[in-house]
Amino acid sequence: MTVMSAGPAADLREARIPGDGIYEGRRVLRRLPEGWQERPYELFEVVPQARTIGAEIRGVDLSRPLGAELREELNRALLEWKVLFFRAQHLTSAQQRAFAGHWGPLETNPLLAAGSSEDVVRFDKGEGAVPTYENVWHTDVTFRERPALGAVLQLREVPPFGGDTMWADMAAAYDNLPQEVKDRIDGARAVHDFIPGFARFYGPERLIPYQDLFPPVEHPVVRTHPETGRRMLFVNTSFTTHITGMDRDESDRLLRFLFQQAHVPEYQVRFRWQPGDIAFWDNRATQHYAVGDYGSERRVAERVAIEGDRPF
Repeated sequence: MTVMSAGPAADLREARIPGDGIYEGRRVLRRLPEGWQERPYELFEVVPQARTIGAEIRGVDLSRPLGAELREELNRALLEWKVLFFRAQHLTSAQQRAFAGHWGPLETNPLLAAGSSEDVVRFDKGEGAVPTYENVWHTDVTFRERPALGAVLQLREVPPFGGDTMWADMAAAYDNLPQEVKDRIDGARAVHDFIPGFARFYGPERLIPYQDLFPPVEHPVVRTHPETGRRMLFVNTSFTTHITGMDRDESDRLLRFLFQQAHVPEYQVRFRWQPGDIAFWDNRATQHYAVGDYGSERRVAERVAIEGDRPF
């Protein structure tokens, strides 16, 4: 039997989908920078949680002081995995602050509720709690001239279901951009402002006193990691308002496309919390999203952030 094949003039109906979307296909999932020399870990066990981002660290007690060698190896793990998880640490606020302090001075944030000291942010969520911007993809405090290097988060009370946190690898997000988009944003800068992220929940009377403290700032749309040299997408839904020098409609359209990149599951890791767990993430290289699916159940977390450098 002869099978007739359809030629190029076959009657396939015309169809199109909106542009600037995210479509299926193979993605480049490169965890390490090119030329990076990977070495075995000597002082703890690393258990990967996803392809490019997220690893559980076993065999480290964070309540004890870190020696120089352990701090160096943990920093290498942070650079290679971007977010580290430590189970059942149950640190006091002082111990949590001491651990974070190995990476630099601690940051304060007057816009968020404080814990036992001004450099500990306390998120106490449940019935009647004031909502915040957590359940949106964002990088912390990019409205600062020097956004945080990283953050150490501990869950003190966990709801019976839900309340996970997700992180996205923004180096992978950049790697997979179409070349034409990379060309458009090469050297581009964008404005970041605290007001869009907080105005959804706080009135003007709460925000006006901080306008002079946190004026709008510009950062590169693609930043270079100061320790690895990796290029990473550095815009986010909460704080990036527009691309400098670009027509507003064009800027909005391009930013919407760039914001979407954090939503790709291949770039993500999702962590299910238990009380006393710690997550330590590189805020320069990631975005995160606290899943708000626990209704009126209570979820209590404390975060300590580490001062960062000026993005370039």
